[in-house]
Amino acid sequence: MPGPHDLFVRFTWGQPERAEAELRAVLPPDVVSRVDWSTLRREPGSVVDPELRETQSDLLFSARLRGGQQLLLYILLEHQSSVDRWMALRMLRYVVRQAEHWRKEHPESERLPVIVPLVMYHGPEGAWTAPRRVEELFELPDEAEEREHWLTFVPRFEFLLDDLTAERAEALMSRPGPPLVRLAFLVLRYGRSEELSHRLPSWTALFAEVHAAPDGLDNLRVVVRYLLQVGDKAARGVTREVLRSVAGAQRTEELMMTVGEELIEQGRQKGRVEGRLEGRAEDIVRILTVRGVPVDENSRKLIQACRDPALLDQWFERALTATRVSDVTAEQQ
Repeated sequence: MPGPHDLFVRFTWGQPERAEAELRAVLPPDVVSRVDWSTLRREPGSVVDPELRETQSDLLFSARLRGGQQLLLYILLEHQSSVDRWMALRMLRYVVRQAEHWRKEHPESERLPVIVPLVMYHGPEGAWTAPRRVEELFELPDEAEEREHWLTFVPRFEFLLDDLTAERAEALMSRPGPPLVRLAFLVLRYGRSEELSHRLPSWTALFAEVHAAPDGLDNLRVVVRYLLQVGDKAARGVTREVLRSVAGAQRTEELMMTVGEELIEQGRQKGRVEGRLEGRAEDIVRILTVRGVPVDENSRKLIQACRDPALLDQWFERALTATRVSDVTAEQQ
């Protein structure tokens, strides 16, 4: 089941006009000027690994350059609590997946569209410090001349980074785009920090702008739900006060009650899903044990920790005929 970050991100940036604000803020100016933004549209599908779904959200958009060439804009939003050193390698893998998918969909084409990968990071432990270039992950000679020679044999790939933790609140508030997008930047930047309760009152005017839009209450409901999930007790109290000043006492209480009911139901659904997946994992271990297939402790923990329904189904089928536990979990070994 998607986590709070995934739901919030997809609601906020899932629409082209909102994604455009993020892309314009991060893409190089010469690229921004060459994109025909009227052609921007969201593409279906996801390439994020299932086991990373709770820590990441990905969105894919396509657009055309003013010369007519197609461009794919891949946005990965990172929610991990620590910086991932191997993100450049993972992003390269995602880009290759998108390129292979595009080839299957366009067999007549002799060239691939440019795929622009973007990571938006808002980890609570500080700025991004991992390499953004794949070549920096390889062990190469220190001598400049020899190093340049060996670089011809490694992938040359770099992803764009929007490190929200490195941005001041004033800079995020002044970014172009709809009020909801600017408020979302701030909420992501400070949502899991101790500063949130102190900063929320200064965003009251921005809350009011979001509320004034035709779908303002629906948008505020999503923002509030996210704040209640990631903020501490003090932040939840301040959130209520900010809402009162923007929407009035009655609407605030109605909204808070609605969000509360949604979170309760979401918790119930998550519990039911977790229970089913946990049971499936236990069935796999039990089948192997009954069939006399030794299950070491590491493999047992790997199976029991898996929460990908499709993968568990695959492992279940393999467990019926496997002679070794590695036959079941081959791709995870």
